[in-house]
Amino acid sequence: MVKCWNPQIEEMPQEELQKLQYKLLKTLVYQLYSFSPFYHDRMRDHGVHPDDIQSLEDVARLPFMMKSDLRDNYPDRIFTVPQDELVRYHVSSGTTGKPTVVGYTQRDVDNWTESLARALSSLGIGRGDVIQVSYGYGLFTGGLGLHYGAERIGATVVPTSVGNTERQIELMQDLRVTAIACTPSYLIHMGEVAEKMGISIKNDTFLKAGILGAEPWSEKMRMRIEETLGIKAFDIYGTSELSGPMFCECHEQQGIHVWGDLALIEIIDPKTGEILEPGERGELVFTILQKEALPMIRWRTGDITTMTTETCACGRTHPRISRITGRVDDMLIIRGINVFPSQIETALLTVPEVSEHFQIVVDRKGALDDMLVRVEVRSEAFSDKITDLMKIKEKVAHRLRSSLNVAVNVEMVEPGSLPRFEGKAKRVIDKRVM
Repeated sequence: MVKCWNPQIEEMPQEELQKLQYKLLKTLVYQLYSFSPFYHDRMRDHGVHPDDIQSLEDVARLPFMMKSDLRDNYPDRIFTVPQDELVRYHVSSGTTGKPTVVGYTQRDVDNWTESLARALSSLGIGRGDVIQVSYGYGLFTGGLGLHYGAERIGATVVPTSVGNTERQIELMQDLRVTAIACTPSYLIHMGEVAEKMGISIKNDTFLKAGILGAEPWSEKMRMRIEETLGIKAFDIYGTSELSGPMFCECHEQQGIHVWGDLALIEIIDPKTGEILEPGERGELVFTILQKEALPMIRWRTGDITTMTTETCACGRTHPRISRITGRVDDMLIIRGINVFPSQIETALLTVPEVSEHFQIVVDRKGALDDMLVRVEVRSEAFSDKITDLMKIKEKVAHRLRSSLNVAVNVEMVEPGSLPRFEGKAKRVIDKRVM
């Protein structure tokens, strides 16, 4: 039986949890209206006052917060505490426009650590486990968050960060690592490198769990990882603006638990902003209820998912979200059809002859969009015979066409020929915007 880290909170009856959420929301709105010029002006312009928040449902009256708000107020004009109360900064990659800067008080760090202590405990990880943290350390939030959470529950941390993959595999063996935290694409790459070194992660290490996130990945990918590496693969979620990776699946693997005392979540229609019912797919919106340095009310993450409020089989009562299937800004529109890279991944992984590595190239030929999917053939299926490759190509094209409802060009490439990534995988090349 996997125990809760904080059973009083994690198994709190839903009615009590909602009362706690409302109390925290009401307090947060009053504080920000009174002491934050940014939020005061935003609420005033939106025609809402703290007295209008009479129930949890009234969160819909509050304005959304967007990434552009953080960039427009760079670096710290939205912060609600003076600098001498901050203990840390993290900064996003800033691949488009200004980066986003997030500040943390000690309480913010403590809540982040508590969230991950609950998450890791829900997987059955604790004292006696050795966790290899292969997310980036430094300005990126992934490494330090999981590092602190693992230490809180009494596990031993190997802070490998990213890169130097052969050395990481040696350490995994020598230090008897039982869990690893990294991107799913990097773990797959690690398995390939280990195989070239003559090492089987399944048979030659103590690894039993992967805590995988920072990029969308499919259920088919989970099955492939678990089968080839002999571990249980768990989905973890977070964004730098919220704190970093904060919420994870439990051992039941039936959705990511979002701790309701720390966050209030909504699923909205990304076009209209209308709140959707549980089970409906839409954009994930977060209100962080106890953040001090950089409070977030109705933060539009851009991530596409669904939500359920049913109590999990593990006994935890907090809302759960399904795995992220893509991002609003990652969605490709091909001849009027919405296509997410995760849909392509899911379709490809139903073909046993191809690997997990693929690349999408989108271009425009004349007035029409054209999409090419390059996919590696698995080494055991690769053949010099053109007829063999053509059969695989036809099978892949059929699966993609059936899944996407749009014709796709397919190119089969040799094993190991597509780029590998130590951080987030970059699988889409859209030449229409170049």
